[in-house]
Amino acid sequence: MADNKSRSWEVSDEFWQLVEPLIPAVKRSPGKKYKRKAGGGRKPLPTRQVFEAIVYVLRTGIQWKALPKEKFGSPSAIHRYFQEWIQKGFFKKLWKKGLAEYDELEGIAWSWQSMDGTYVKSPMGNGDTGRNPTDREKKGSKRHLLVDEHGVPLSIVVTGANKHDTTQFAAVLWHKISNKKDVQQNLCADTGYTGE
Repeated sequence: MADNKSRSWEVSDEFWQLVEPLIPAVKRSPGKKYKRKAGGGRKPLPTRQVFEAIVYVLRTGIQWKALPKEKFGSPSAIHRYFQEWIQKGFFKKLWKKGLAEYDELEGIAWSWQSMDGTYVKSPMGNGDTGRNPTDREKKGSKRHLLVDEHGVPLSIVVTGANKHDTTQFAAVLWHKISNKKDVQQNLCADTGYTGE
C-alpha cells in the first residue's frame, strides 16, 4: 500500500503554484540573438526541478555536490541558481509571502517577541566570518534570530562570530520581514543584548 504522506523536501502542486510567480525571470542581454545549435549546449533546467533540488538540500542538509544528479540535474547548476535567486531577493519574497499567509490563517503573535543569537562554525568561510570568541577563535558566523511568541521567524541577521550581540540589536529589529504597528510589542532578549 502506497504512503500518501509527502516527504518534507517534496514540493506539492499547491505549494508550487504559490512559489512559481516569485521565481526570478532569466535575464537576457538586449539585442543579442539566442540561437541554440542542434545538440549544442545544455538546455536550461526546469525551474520547478531547481526549486525542488534547493528544498531537498535545505531540508536534508546534504552537500550541494552530493545532490542526486539523476533526479535533479547538475549540482553546480542548482547551486548557481540558488546563489542567483538569493541575489534577486527570491527567498526573502517567499518568506514574506509565507508570513503573510500564516498571519492570515493563524495570526502572528505580535505582543511578545524573542531575540537570540547562536554561533556556527565556518572553517571555510569568507569575509562574512570572524574569529569565534567561544571556540578557540576558529572562524565562524553568528545568527541573530527574532521570533514571535510561537517561534515563527520574523527576522534573521548573519554576522561574523566576533560581532557582539549589542551591535546587532537594531539590525535584527530593522530587518523584520513583517510588522504590525497598531499593537503594543514586547521583546525578550538575553543579557548579551544589553549595553550601550
